[in-house]
Amino acid sequence: MKPLIREEVGDAPSCVGALAGDLGWGLGVVLRAYATAAHTAVADLPGGPRGYQILSAAAQGTVSSQLALAQHLGVDRTVMTYLLDDLEAAKLIERRPDPTDRRTRRVVATQLGTELLATLNDRLRAAEADVLAPLDGEGRETFRAQLRLLATRADPLASPNSACDLAQEVGAELPRPRHRSRLARMR
Repeated sequence: MKPLIREEVGDAPSCVGALAGDLGWGLGVVLRAYATAAHTAVADLPGGPRGYQILSAAAQGTVSSQLALAQHLGVDRTVMTYLLDDLEAAKLIERRPDPTDRRTRRVVATQLGTELLATLNDRLRAAEADVLAPLDGEGRETFRAQLRLLATRADPLASPNSACDLAQEVGAELPRPRHRSRLARMR
């Protein structure tokens, strides 16, 4: 497996020097490296990274219902149903009636799910270690602490409520074409 992060900047293409100080570029490169490594680590789990998040939340008992879990993870509730079906078919989770409200289903990790989660956590720690390898031990902890601070401060400022809202925001920032499209000219 080739390293996800280059050992030295000297190995990098010449464009890196021009972009090295750009926050967006740096965050994007590190995010893509981590996302690739994390996806590989959980690829055999139904639902991949989303399946991992569901299994992890189910094992921790951090959410009270399927709907709360979908909202917590930012997953459409209909998509959540399919993900839960796949994880349940693999015998990794169970949906149980909530004792306080029989209309609500709680998502609970099975013994098999808890055991697999331990293995996946080990794989993800190894993927993280690979991405953070250029930092020394103290640098890793400082990076994690600063990232945690930024993430917890940015979350309440929240991004758009949906992918459609984000697309509209991005679309509003894009320059408009100077020429009418061929379809518009044909009308």
